[in-house]
Amino acid sequence: MMTAISNTDALPRERRRPFRWLLAQFGDRMPKGLYARALIIIIAPVVLLQSVVTFVFLERHWQTVTHRLSTSTVQNIALLIDLYEEFPNKQDVATLTNLAQNNLGMRVRFAPGEELPQARSKPFFDLLDTTLSDGLKRRIKRPFWIDTVGRSDYVDIRVKLDDAVMHVLARRSQTYASNSHIFLVWMLGTSLVLLTVAILFLRNQIKPILRLAHAAESFGKGRPMPADFRPRGAREVRQAAHAFIEMRDRIERHVEQRTVMLAGVSHDLRTILTRFKLQLAMFEETPELEAMHADVDEMQAMLEDYMAFAKGDSGEAIGHVDIGEVLGEVKDHAHGDKTIDIAIENAPLVVPVRRHAFKRSITNLVNNAARFADHVTVSAAKHNGTLTVEVEDDGPGIPEDEREHVFRPFYRVDHARNQDSGSTGLGLAIARDIARIHGGDIALSQSSLGGLKAVLKVPV
Repeated sequence: MMTAISNTDALPRERRRPFRWLLAQFGDRMPKGLYARALIIIIAPVVLLQSVVTFVFLERHWQTVTHRLSTSTVQNIALLIDLYEEFPNKQDVATLTNLAQNNLGMRVRFAPGEELPQARSKPFFDLLDTTLSDGLKRRIKRPFWIDTVGRSDYVDIRVKLDDAVMHVLARRSQTYASNSHIFLVWMLGTSLVLLTVAILFLRNQIKPILRLAHAAESFGKGRPMPADFRPRGAREVRQAAHAFIEMRDRIERHVEQRTVMLAGVSHDLRTILTRFKLQLAMFEETPELEAMHADVDEMQAMLEDYMAFAKGDSGEAIGHVDIGEVLGEVKDHAHGDKTIDIAIENAPLVVPVRRHAFKRSITNLVNNAARFADHVTVSAAKHNGTLTVEVEDDGPGIPEDEREHVFRPFYRVDHARNQDSGSTGLGLAIARDIARIHGGDIALSQSSLGGLKAVLKVPV
């Protein structure tokens, strides 16, 4: 019984899949921006309303009026035919044509012995041709030929009589409603005016949201907000702007308090380490004393790493930095005597970053590579507003399932890269923290050299 229920439930799901696929395709092709979507919300109902109004007008007004005018024209032609057949004398025919022109507004001529021209193909969308032809067939019941396609102000109607062909020239205004274009012009004109006003107002409402997004993006990248930023726009947008400003102030106060506290802790610890060095300097040089000196130096290096990781180097101001110069300095002070190649695309490459923090991030990546490899390549390029720095090596690499874990503080990978006594386990964590302060990130992958590839991307 449970199996039967699951099978019946599976059928509607299969039927819903094409519908969901269509919805997904439609959603992928829809505009993603708020401004474009808001325009669609405004324009779509207006277009739908105008379409309905136009259809109703053409169906109920234009077609009805055209039918009545065509019927009246056909009735007048039928009356003229009856009079012609009752009074076939030439004098009566002249009187009939004068009456038709003066009282009915038609130019009538009778051509004895003439034949009708070859029939033309009817226009597919011509309402006048269809209505007039139906009226002539229903009322007169004689062979006829009409021309409504020409650009003339008249409609040419020819009816085959027993001994002649009756030529009738009637004004187009007599046969169909010719003032419909006025309605269409007014409809389109008012629609354009309303849409223009709506677009202008909508743009003014979207601008505060875009300014808020720009300010949030700048703050996320560690840059100062625009000087002219202030809450504007609708009430909800102003509330969001005020909330963002309060959040920014709280974050800045928190960072400032943490920086002051860490500066105090750093000062106190450095003071103690300085005392250790002074006390050790008073003793005679022995192997045990050299080991103690090494321990103190290692402790000081670890302290610097811990403080750098805790502070995040977020207090440094942003300036325009030559990346080639920074990479050159990193190469000169790289870990060990290893081969390091540098390649820069479109040099000089100058971008706005925190110079010392960015240099520390690249240094950590290069030192991490040089510690376990013999050959390291560093390349930098800027594309589509993003600075990309790639560090590759020919070392043992890192297993794929461990590449995200190595960014954790104090995490070590025993099987891929051996533990190193000179490492505190904070190099990659500090590098990623600095990248994220700039609004970017670092990702690890397999290198073409056989080792590890670290890609640092920062929006600039």
